[in-house]
Amino acid sequence: MKKAVFYLTLLVFLLAACGSAGPATDPATAEPLVTAPPTPAPTASPTTPPPSAPDYPVEGFGPGGFPEGINPLTGLPVADPALLDRRPLIIKVENLPRNHRPQYGLSFADLVYEYYTEEGTTRFAAVFYGQDAETVGPIRSARFFDAYLIRAYKGVFAFGSADVRVRDRLYTAEFASQLVLEGPNTPLRRIDPNGYNLLVVDTAALSEHADRIGLTNDRQDLDGMFFQAHPPEGGQPATQAFVRYSSAIYNRWDYDPVTGRYLRFSDVQNDYSNGLSEVYEPLGDRATGQQLAFDNIVVLCVTHEAYSHTPEMWDILLLGSGRAYIFRDGQMFEVSWQRNAPEAVLSLSYTDGTPFPFRPGTTWFEVIGMTSSLEQTGTAWRFTHQMP
Repeated sequence: MKKAVFYLTLLVFLLAACGSAGPATDPATAEPLVTAPPTPAPTASPTTPPPSAPDYPVEGFGPGGFPEGINPLTGLPVADPALLDRRPLIIKVENLPRNHRPQYGLSFADLVYEYYTEEGTTRFAAVFYGQDAETVGPIRSARFFDAYLIRAYKGVFAFGSADVRVRDRLYTAEFASQLVLEGPNTPLRRIDPNGYNLLVVDTAALSEHADRIGLTNDRQDLDGMFFQAHPPEGGQPATQAFVRYSSAIYNRWDYDPVTGRYLRFSDVQNDYSNGLSEVYEPLGDRATGQQLAFDNIVVLCVTHEAYSHTPEMWDILLLGSGRAYIFRDGQMFEVSWQRNAPEAVLSLSYTDGTPFPFRPGTTWFEVIGMTSSLEQTGTAWRFTHQMP
């Protein structure tokens, strides 16, 4: 009887997916889930060691009142508490072309947002606060979505140009003084590994630049996230999470029980056969030579509003609330995301509004459309990005 109830509940959950907050996905058009057996994952050396349960307060930290020296974006102590007396740094990093991979410095970020841009591609917005990275990049152009993150994290934003309509929105906003482009008086610089001319930045130099130009660069209100070392009850086993944005961009996260983190694998070739020929390889960090590993993987279902069809431009409305799925400690939890004010940090909660705990450490957010589909096979969960 208990098994019957469990499977009935699971069926209802899978049918809901992201679509419960928007139009339902037609099952006839949803891509079939085709997954290879879990790939044995190499053990990664995390940038910040995961907290041991005996040393972490049972009650956790957050969503407010973080003690001195505790990073409100990771729930972990920082090696240099002085770093918290500044604005976060948000850096726009490319995901294509593949021959520019691996990127620089992503393993030093507290948070990374991956989201759809256009023509099947994604880019990353990496948030640095508790530690610096000497090289981050390749840096690319901004999109409308970045404005939500600048307001949420009150960050200094480094990017490489933008469509004129995006630039107009950014430079007429109240945070215009926080924007940093390549120029003779900015810390963004060019490097040329393997014959490429890549735009990168040193986060410490970027923070110093904010001080030099007179920007109010002191500690900001970053309350909102809640952290506990022990995972809550109610999760479902999750050793893999697949996120497919298009035939060109698809990724996989494999749970590593040794470190308790999820390891990143990215697309190697275009796949035009609905997941039948996806090929992955570990995505590393060129700055460390190690595979990217994050403590939390959060899939956010967010409204994608068409701004222009030619060229393709989307406004991804990260404000209010919506459905989310968090992967932590080898388990998946269905929750809600919250941003009830433009200046609010994104948080997670149960359906009754009670804060849901992140695992102390770093978080990667996968932003997908409201009509995206979710399928599950064993302990593998597959999200396919879809928009209206």
